Amino acid sequence: MEHKTNVMRELDKLKITYNHYCYADTDAISGVDVANVLNQNPEQVFKTLVTVGKSKKHYVFMLPVAKELDLKKAAKSVGEKAVEMVKSKELLGLTGYIHGGCSPIGMKKFFTTVIDVSAEQFDTIIFSAGKIGYQVQLSLDNLSKIIKYSIADITE
Repeated sequence: MEHKTNVMRELDKLKITYNHYCYADTDAISGVDVANVLNQNPEQVFKTLVTVGKSKKHYVFMLPVAKELDLKKAAKSVGEKAVEMVKSKELLGLTGYIHGGCSPIGMKKFFTTVIDVSAEQFDTIIFSAGKIGYQVQLSLDNLSKIIKYSIADITE
C-alpha cells in the first residue's frame, strides 16, 4: 500500500486533482537534488519557507528551490517592515512540520502565504507533501481551492 501524507489526504478529501512523487529512497536533501531525482525542472519545484515579521506575525513564502528569498521583497509583499526566517527548532510547534518537510497545506493554522510570481509560468508546481521524501504537484487553481495565497516577486 502506498503511503499517503496528511497533505494528500486533505487534497483527496476535497477531491482536488494532484500528482505525487516519492523520493524517500534516495539521498536527495536539497530542493535542487529533489528536482534532479524526480527529473523535474528546478524552476517548477518550490520550497516552503516560514518567516516571522516585525509584528510577530508569521508568513509562508513559496519559491523555486534554486532561488533565495529576498527578505526585503518578502516583507514588502506582506506589508511588514522586515521579516526573518523562523528558527528550525520552532517550526514543528508552529506548523506541525519539520524542516525539509514543510508544506503550505495542512499547517496547524493558516498563515498568510505568498507564492513567487515565477509559478505563473507553469501549469503546475511541485512542493512538499508535508513529509520529507514526498512531493505533490498541482495547479495554482487547484491550490487556491485549499489555501489562500497571493502572488508576488519575492526572490533575489
